[in-house]
Amino acid sequence: MLSDEQLHRLYYKKESGIHGDGLFSRSTFRQGDYMGEYDGPAVSENGSHVLWVEEGKDDWLARDGKNLLRYINHSREPHAEFIGFELFAMRDIRIDDEITIDYGEEP
Repeated sequence: MLSDEQLHRLYYKKESGIHGDGLFSRSTFRQGDYMGEYDGPAVSENGSHVLWVEEGKDDWLARDGKNLLRYINHSREPHAEFIGFELFAMRDIRIDDEITIDYGEEP
């Protein structure tokens, strides 16, 4: 897992044209690169920064994001995806690109 200091070297938060604040890249990433881990306490209820991850059939885990990755917005043409709570680049990402994921059926 990357530390908060490492995440702040890779990303910055600013107002997004998509929604509220967004997460933007300070560096380049290549498709398949590891980009960090969504970190925060485990929770059992939904919230504005809660990420749900399926852990087998009908078994879900959730974290209430407390690091910079909580500012990732939704897009139907995402830059990245979570595999578990780890984030990976789905395509090449340039400096100042807004990092997005596809929230799924109910963004």
